Amino acid sequence: MNHHELPEAELEPLLLDPAGPSVVAIGGGHGQAAALDAIQLYAGKVTAVVSVADDGGSSGRLTETMGIPAPGDIRRCLLALAPEPSLVAELFAHRFQTGDVNDHSLGNLMLAALADLTGDFGAAVAAAGRMLGAVGDVVPTTTTPVGLTARVGGQVVAGQATISKTRGVDSIGLDPADVVAFPGALSAIAEADQIVIGPGSLFTSVVAALLVPGMAEAVMSAPAEKVFVANLVTQDGETWDLDGAGHVDALIRHGRVDGPGIVVVHDGPLDVPPGLQPVRFDDDLVGSWEIQRADIADPRVDWPAHDPIALGRALSRLVG
Repeated sequence: MNHHELPEAELEPLLLDPAGPSVVAIGGGHGQAAALDAIQLYAGKVTAVVSVADDGGSSGRLTETMGIPAPGDIRRCLLALAPEPSLVAELFAHRFQTGDVNDHSLGNLMLAALADLTGDFGAAVAAAGRMLGAVGDVVPTTTTPVGLTARVGGQVVAGQATISKTRGVDSIGLDPADVVAFPGALSAIAEADQIVIGPGSLFTSVVAALLVPGMAEAVMSAPAEKVFVANLVTQDGETWDLDGAGHVDALIRHGRVDGPGIVVVHDGPLDVPPGLQPVRFDDDLVGSWEIQRADIADPRVDWPAHDPIALGRALSRLVG
């Protein structure tokens, strides 16, 4: 087919506070979407740098059949930055329940169609952002289809969906390992005033984003303030036995991102689901990371989640 450029959307994005900082959020999944809800409350520019290593559900099917990076986490971030309400946003969020497209998200299919039209996954994501009138930019860590492999007890476990449910991850890597980082992701990191890492599935979203060659190096060489938003509770699988220090150690050893920086930790009431544990930190520094505590859990939800307003306030206070 003939690839071509797409027209600019007529929908104008909402304007952020021009006096606010330039903030980059790194990760994937629902956790990164929550961080974006918080960041847009104080930032002047927002960029989501998103892992594309998801192989579950609709995303995995499209990666396998169309040879595109997993679009699911990209879609979530686009929706987090989209003004509401919007018919286009509702379309992007719609998930089919029957037929050949059963369990496909229409947003994933639209990203696949845009990639097919342009021949460029990065351009497809940018076009989707214009369609949604997104208040910030969403960029993939790489435009190459990529998966995850982990070593667990001497055995190799393949695939994001499987690894996320596996206890005792010893190491994790990309397959293929030699993918190229998306230039827009590296430039956004280099120009940021604040880099927010997480929250989200520690190995399969956060570390997965940093495993792309050049990503961790870009974060470590950037002049921006680094902030790691700690998860509220452990995950039954990849982090079931990790305390707060263990989370930071995994970020350093596997994600290759160290401080100096700040870890934002929840301090307040929290209903913890049976079988899980709160991610606890003692009062000492974790390596070269400083701990900042705040009540950032959302008391209105059934499952532990960050409150966007409280998290936004906590993050805004850390901007230098």
